[in-house]
Amino acid sequence: MNSSISFWDRSAARYAQRPITDQNAYLRKIAVTQKYLHPQMDALEFGCGTGSTALIHAPRVRSYLATDASPRMIDIARKRKTEKSADNLRFVVATLDDMQHRQQAFDAILGLNILHLLRDPEGAIQQVSSMLKPGGVFISNTACLQDTCPYLKPVAALARVLRLAPYVNFLSRAQLERHLEHAGFQIDYRWVPESSKDVYFLIARKPE
Repeated sequence: MNSSISFWDRSAARYAQRPITDQNAYLRKIAVTQKYLHPQMDALEFGCGTGSTALIHAPRVRSYLATDASPRMIDIARKRKTEKSADNLRFVVATLDDMQHRQQAFDAILGLNILHLLRDPEGAIQQVSSMLKPGGVFISNTACLQDTCPYLKPVAALARVLRLAPYVNFLSRAQLERHLEHAGFQIDYRWVPESSKDVYFLIARKPE
């Protein structure tokens, strides 16, 4: 099993109990995202973790497919779903690569707190573009650590070797925007929370 998946499997229960660090920023991102969602949409969220955000957004769209590579994360998400009325929401163990083989195209794709955990974020963004319908939106929230604390790169590498942390890709905001533009996206919305300068919230649209 991929070492990062093993890390998230081991961390799933603890992750599920962790409080949101910046509630105001989280609520703003929820509100902005929901302005782009409507009842006729089919949405995909990859890297959904334990499903908290999927459960909030699913009532806004026709169908919501939430995926994560960690089986234990998805187990927790499915348990949470039983406490809600969310018949249009499905939680599936899958990577973005797995989803590429599906014939379905989506109106909205969400990648929240995931691109900086991928070895090839540019490739992932290209995959997202190929899976979106023309005019569809890609909503992402990414830690751009290259802008704020590049000195932590060797620390992050050591923590991964010691199995104390997953793989982390040190992206910059400019690099992330270039990846989106190279994939043909037009950026609709940008936001860096005042309380957390390493977080970059973006909404990009695939041209019609």
